[in-house]
Amino acid sequence: MATEKAAGLPLDGELAAVAARMSGLLLSRETVDSVLELVVSLAGKTIATAAGAGVTLIDGEGHPATTSASGPLVREADTLQYRLGEGPCMAALAECSPMRIDDVTTERRWPRWCAAVTGSGLRSVLTTPLVAEDGCHGAIKIYATTAGAFGEAEERTLASFAARAATLVANARAYERASRFSEQFKHTLRDRDVITMAKGFLMGRDGLDEDTAFDRLLSLARADGLTPAEAATGLLAPAPRGR
Repeated sequence: MATEKAAGLPLDGELAAVAARMSGLLLSRETVDSVLELVVSLAGKTIATAAGAGVTLIDGEGHPATTSASGPLVREADTLQYRLGEGPCMAALAECSPMRIDDVTTERRWPRWCAAVTGSGLRSVLTTPLVAEDGCHGAIKIYATTAGAFGEAEERTLASFAARAATLVANARAYERASRFSEQFKHTLRDRDVITMAKGFLMGRDGLDEDTAFDRLLSLARADGLTPAEAATGLLAPAPRGR
């Protein structure tokens, strides 16, 4: 049985190696896509009975999408779940709980999806949600082409792996959000500085007070269909030679 085979896996050593490689990625600030590629690769190697692995993430609008897959078997099975609105991965996301199918030909919980994937050669499924402190980010799943490929030992292994992967994905996403915020903040500071300089230019050239200079800048921006920062940049640009 698959459970007996998995019981012999050096779980501590496997998960320690996974954690070490994941920590290296986090320190090198790889993108979320690179992180997910590693997650899929390691999931397939950690559980030998798996014929394919993949990760589904919830996007900003709450929709699931396969962001990394080891091959067509995984991607096609996932696409059918999203299209039909049912399947083990969809259920794992909705209930934030692991789901397992021992044989799609006898499974009754998701009849339309099981019937759709029967011809693909897929027989067994195990999926576990990626849950971090800030919620469920998605799910990791492994597929097999033989019935009964996954048992309780594989469930425990994938759950331990998913916990580490969820933290990494959450951190990678947080880093990307922080990077985007940092760039936006830089742009905001640059806009503020150029507006301040433009106000000073108008105050010196036309003898205006600060509020009047700012109103003048806003009028220029509206007249030309520009943002205040764009109008300020144009105002401060060197005049063409000959003028």
